[in-house]
Amino acid sequence: MTSDRKAEANRRNARKSTGPKTPEGKAAVSLNALKHGLLSRQILLPNEDEGSLIQLSERLHSQLQPVGELESLLVERIIAAAWRLRRVLAVETGIYEEERFSSYTGEDNGLGMAFIRDANGANAFSKLSRYETTIERGIYKALHELQRLQAARQTEANVPPPLAIDVDVSGPPQADR
Repeated sequence: MTSDRKAEANRRNARKSTGPKTPEGKAAVSLNALKHGLLSRQILLPNEDEGSLIQLSERLHSQLQPVGELESLLVERIIAAAWRLRRVLAVETGIYEEERFSSYTGEDNGLGMAFIRDANGANAFSKLSRYETTIERGIYKALHELQRLQAARQTEANVPPPLAIDVDVSGPPQADR
């Protein structure tokens, strides 16, 4: 346990720190809080293959053929979400590996273990499923808006926004239970 004197000295010293000054230093510390990267602002994480991301980007740009800044922005959102969705699969594999082999090897299996720690161990798969659903929803939302914009551009008519339907999947109302 830290003494009050030592804690106060630590606080005084921390106030003197101004953090990194150089772009390199700032880039280095920007990843300090990174755990599994599913919610990261950065699309490409340090251990991921940039070439694969570029190929995905080229394929989606070719397939979706954005015109203009807004359509390009929507395609970039789709690319980022699709890349994160691939990361979900890597995390899921890591969780399985951790569950299967950790008791034998005692080793840290990367993304899976990072996610398990972030999920506080319990219900890691259900938390991962929620992340996956959120990412997929983002893809479909951006794709739907892109298609609406492209249809409006092609027909030069006002295309109505997509219909939004609230679906309650929580079960029957409380009175019926």
